[in-house]
Amino acid sequence: MPFIQLLRMDVLEFSNRQLGKSLSLICGALTWLREHKSKSLESQLKEDEKGDGAPDWVKQFARDEKKQKLLQEKADMEARLAKIRDKEKREKQLANRSSNLKIKRRHDILWLTGGQKGEVEVEIDGDGDEAQFCLDDYESGDEDGGAKGSSGDDTLSPAIFYCSRTHSQLTQFINELRRVTFPPPFPEEEDLALKEEVKHLSLGSRKNLCINPKVTKLGSPTAINERCLELQRSGTSEASRCEFLPGKDDQVVVRDFRDHTLAKIRDIEDLASLGKKMGVCPYYASRPTIKPSEEITLPYPLLLQKSAREALDLSLKGHVVIIDEAHNLMNAISSIYSIAVSLTQLRRSQAQLDIYLSKFKNRLKGKNKVYVMQTVRIIASLASYLEEISKKSKEGIIAPGDLLAMQGIDQVNFYKLQTYLNESKLARKVEGYIVHKEAKEQENNKKLAKKPGGAKVLQSMAAIPVLTHIQSFLLALTNPSAEGKIFHGKTEEKNDPCLKYMLLDPAHHFQEIVEEARAVILAGGTMEPMNDYTNHLFPYLPKEKIRTLSCGHVIPEENLTALPVTKGPGGREFEFTFEKRMQPAMIEELGRAIVNLCQVIPHGVVCFFPSYAYLEFVVSQWRKKPTFASNNAAPKSLWERLEDRKTVFRESSDGSSVEEVLREYAHAIDNGKGGLLLSVVGGKMSEGINFNDNLGRGIIMVGLPFPNSNTAEWRARLEHVEKAAGREFYENACMRAVNQSIGRAIRHREDYAVIALFDRRYSTERIASKLPKWIQNGLVRGPVDKAFGEVMAITGKFFKAKNA
Repeated sequence: MPFIQLLRMDVLEFSNRQLGKSLSLICGALTWLREHKSKSLESQLKEDEKGDGAPDWVKQFARDEKKQKLLQEKADMEARLAKIRDKEKREKQLANRSSNLKIKRRHDILWLTGGQKGEVEVEIDGDGDEAQFCLDDYESGDEDGGAKGSSGDDTLSPAIFYCSRTHSQLTQFINELRRVTFPPPFPEEEDLALKEEVKHLSLGSRKNLCINPKVTKLGSPTAINERCLELQRSGTSEASRCEFLPGKDDQVVVRDFRDHTLAKIRDIEDLASLGKKMGVCPYYASRPTIKPSEEITLPYPLLLQKSAREALDLSLKGHVVIIDEAHNLMNAISSIYSIAVSLTQLRRSQAQLDIYLSKFKNRLKGKNKVYVMQTVRIIASLASYLEEISKKSKEGIIAPGDLLAMQGIDQVNFYKLQTYLNESKLARKVEGYIVHKEAKEQENNKKLAKKPGGAKVLQSMAAIPVLTHIQSFLLALTNPSAEGKIFHGKTEEKNDPCLKYMLLDPAHHFQEIVEEARAVILAGGTMEPMNDYTNHLFPYLPKEKIRTLSCGHVIPEENLTALPVTKGPGGREFEFTFEKRMQPAMIEELGRAIVNLCQVIPHGVVCFFPSYAYLEFVVSQWRKKPTFASNNAAPKSLWERLEDRKTVFRESSDGSSVEEVLREYAHAIDNGKGGLLLSVVGGKMSEGINFNDNLGRGIIMVGLPFPNSNTAEWRARLEHVEKAAGREFYENACMRAVNQSIGRAIRHREDYAVIALFDRRYSTERIASKLPKWIQNGLVRGPVDKAFGEVMAITGKFFKAKNA
């Protein structure tokens, strides 16, 4: 059984050298890996000698000979990689030249692709051949079979799997990886001059790595996956197959791709470019590169989702798994395995299936007929149930038995149906026929001009077949009821009635990774409170298998002051609960307090709000003109008073202008006036962005961003955990979000900042104890709880000392 290491690290200092979290993980993991390689080789050679009655000198000779052979193989590979590095260095000036790709033209094929988003290009031949949409005969010989599983790798040659939330975070890690060099694993073999470079591989999804333009235009990951699989189905003609897919005759180019991949440290974009240059699919050609790699980087979904690991033929057996930004881990697992389906989608799928059956019903035989009719019955039942229950209440929990009881669909074997839907490609057949039929009708009505050899018609179509989405929801219904709940509610975008499956227990889906790997390391800069991981992610592990390490911050204590701000300038108490936070008087008091703090905090101030909706409401209140003015002066709103102090910016809910806002915010600071950036906990500004130095001399946290416990989803979450632990779980979720946001400041040893926590609850020991230790060390208690004047005095004194 592997052990679990929980790490909380910000900036560390070893031997007077400052290291970031990523660099610390790299150095520790790869140093262990190189030492392990050397020890494993010696152990393997000694194991081979057991049971052999030959003289010692014969054993020693055989041992040395085998060792030399293994080392020579490694040396030969290093020599090949060195030649590739030298060649690429010489040809660097040609890197942007367009590659000579194999191009094959295909005609008279229905391409479910298009030039514009939401459109597909359909080629219609003169006869309108519709046989391609008919289902192939289906035999259910493998219905009960599951994934065959991946073959295990050599446990004597483990790799480091490094996982983070986004590709941009992985790119940052890869840039750190390029900075370091490591001693060879076999330093004693000087005669071979075996200087081993780090062998790294970036794994990505088809969406990141597909180089077929007719597939990538689909945009959606699900649509790209399905189209890719469709182009390589058995029985597909050579002309219809993807020209970039490596076949049996392409092993030379696959090995060449492997060597080029390992020759230098490449990120996911580099890998896609390499595939284009060599004319081979990097998604499939990278698979043989997994085994010789030492460090493999991949995003959350490829590691956490079982189907994604199976698609990559990825085995974690005997390897080390490092999950960075692990404060997101439990939510990420729940999000991956949670799904919603709307009434509109269900009705649309019903209509599509009706049209499809009107054409092909008489051609369906045997299992095809059984499973298609089961699918129709299930979708109709779900739509009817959702329509009825949404009339009775806005949201609520649904018992699985109630959902499946209608029309006898509880008798359907969902496991067998899932296998059928996956293998038959029913969703793509149905969606394809609908597009084909509509395009044909347009052709017959002469709405588009005819062209020689068949007309090309642009037709609107969803990138993901709607039945594919429903399929995912049906799969979620096969999970044990103890792991998740089914809800009904409304979609956020269109207020459409919907059914939601929400995973409540992430432990089961993560357990397979834990049991397969040699070790699992969860790392993050803001993982407190940590007890949720042991209680809710690893409840099945004995305590001795879980180790925790929390490193202190590299800054001296005098570089940080954290202030619980319990009252405003007028003496009004700050308590931003759901019941009180909309009070105009408290919002005005908040604005006055921030105006005052912006007078004594230099350069940049980042202010975090609990939600986008609350930020918008506060801003609307601040923009209102006061009803009276003093000294006969024109009255100024709080917003105008803030703008007098600093240039004010705010984060948009769609996240579309993040880079532009940050650029203008930095420009305002550089110009001397300073900036105030209004952001949201859990938004784009709260993760992955560093407000170091003058960008974040002050951090203001408005209230505690508790999730809305009155929603059906959160009621179910709290009921799922033990009642005694429910409050703890709820608070911990809130405080992890707080800690992640305020951790955006103080990014290196010389950095300094003031953190102002606006809410009386921050002054309580229960909440304060959930802050990171390095923030607790700078937390001011005592007089600051009594008057806002104390906050101003302490803040002014802090920055006066820094500027002295």
